[in-house]
Order: sequence, then structure tokens, then C-alpha cells
Amino acid sequence: MDIKLSQTFIAVDDHDKALAFYRDILGLEVRGDVGYADMRWVTIGAPSQPDVNIVLEPPLADPNASDADKQAMAELLGKGLLRGVIFSTDDVDAAFERISTAGGEVLQEPVDQQWGVRDCAFRDPAGNMVRFSQPRGK
Repeated sequence: MDIKLSQTFIAVDDHDKALAFYRDILGLEVRGDVGYADMRWVTIGAPSQPDVNIVLEPPLADPNASDADKQAMAELLGKGLLRGVIFSTDDVDAAFERISTAGGEVLQEPVDQQWGVRDCAFRDPAGNMVRFSQPRGK
């Protein structure tokens, strides 16, 4: 049996701001944009990985959610506590330079980690932590 990642989800509170980060700064392509009621899902992905999709979704993708639940999710998102994602790259320093120059909110400058990678971290416009990792020695 072969199991592969197909989709993953990142909660965002403003899809247009998220697209400015993920599409315009990171260079991911938009593969789909679907709305339902007052919600929106935008599917993006790396051109080099056509079979892996990232779906930018509302913080609480449930049209029947209570206002209290929606508020709780918005607060968690604002604190950066809902999701994180790690991208691999062949040049973490170049990625850091590109993203920080474009105005990305820096959480961690590139550093060699004891577990064998060099990585850096940013917050996306919704507050999610986004890390970029490169195996050391490459």
C-alpha cells in the first residue's frame, strides 16, 4: 500500500492577503478558488509538486458554527495557534532574503539546527507560522 500526502489546510482570515503572500511572494500557483455562502477555499501548490495541494480555508469552515465558536477560532488564528507549515528549499538563505525583503514578518532568521537542517520562520498574514527548511550540507 502506497500512501502520499494529497492536501493540507491552512486557516486564513483574508484570502486576498494570503494570496499576496503564498502566490506573489512564495511563488505558489493558484489551482482553484471556490466560494460557498460567505466562505472561500483557495487551492494553491508548488509547480514542482502538482499532486500536493494546500487549501487556504476559513478559520472555521462550518456555516452552522455559532458566533462564539467563530470568535474563538479567530482569536486562536490571530495568536498563530491553528496551523503551521514547513516548506523545503534548496537555499534557505535566498528564501529568507526574498521573503523578508518582500515584507514577510520574520520569526526566526536562518540558523543551523541540531537536527540537521538550516531553517528560518515567518508569519503569514493570518498569523500562521511558515518555516523554510534546507538539509545542512546542501
